[in-house]
Amino acid sequence: MRILQPSRTVYAYFDGRVAGYRFAPGDNWVDDGALSLGIASYAIVDANEAVVYDTHVSVAHGNFVRNHLRQLGAEKITVVLSHHHLDHVAGTSAFRDCPVVSNARTAAHMTRTRTAIENGTHDGLPAINPLVMPTQIFENRMQLRVGSLQLDLIEANIHSDDATVIWIADEGLLLAGDTMEDTITYVAEPEGFDIHLKDLDQLWELQPERILPNHGDPEIMALGGYEKTFIRATQQYIRMLKRMVSEPELREKPLNEIIRGPLDAGWVNLFKPYEAVHKRNIEAVLAAKLS
Repeated sequence: MRILQPSRTVYAYFDGRVAGYRFAPGDNWVDDGALSLGIASYAIVDANEAVVYDTHVSVAHGNFVRNHLRQLGAEKITVVLSHHHLDHVAGTSAFRDCPVVSNARTAAHMTRTRTAIENGTHDGLPAINPLVMPTQIFENRMQLRVGSLQLDLIEANIHSDDATVIWIADEGLLLAGDTMEDTITYVAEPEGFDIHLKDLDQLWELQPERILPNHGDPEIMALGGYEKTFIRATQQYIRMLKRMVSEPELREKPLNEIIRGPLDAGWVNLFKPYEAVHKRNIEAVLAAKLS
């Protein structure tokens, strides 16, 4: 785990992108969906208060975050979940005495899959037991205060239908969860592409100065995050995937050609493990039989 500080009030807790390192032997969602690509959770800290944005891939990771916040003097902690995927909710037991906020869709997904998650049959091992559930639910938008900062929680349908991003208008900073990734988005719900593109436009309208995703380059995170063109890079890639339905020749092109424009412009960077993600994304799009 590496502690980065993208801004005066924001800390990133990054793990992964370490060659040869694995969380556990054999196939498991922690290594294959999270650490291989690199993953961060965040804390927004002001005065003696903190909001934790996602609780990381294990209780041990969650405890690491909480211990750091204790050292910073944070006495009041609120957790906000970006969405229901396991690598974002696994460490919540470390904060089980704190309020846990999610949108209504996230809570519904977690309720529906709770038994399977706790016995390790949902996305496989390791199991998350107990799965700590949200204690406060919102729809569309919600505001939180952390010290002197106002946070806007905004519901979106990008990557998954239950995304929550955090907008800190005073700092021009967007904490994006999995709505964007560097190098490319991980396609979970291709049938929602048109909605994803529309909701990405709504994030663009916020005019963020910097964007912090959960999956990305730790060096860029440490320097404050990605520019707002990160949104356009995500949209370009989604549109290319949509074209692959009727233009099969695009399916054979390497990832660096598919995203040549954003790469050349410096909006994203090529991280080779995402080449496997790209192949999986194509399979997911074709399986969805999009028209």
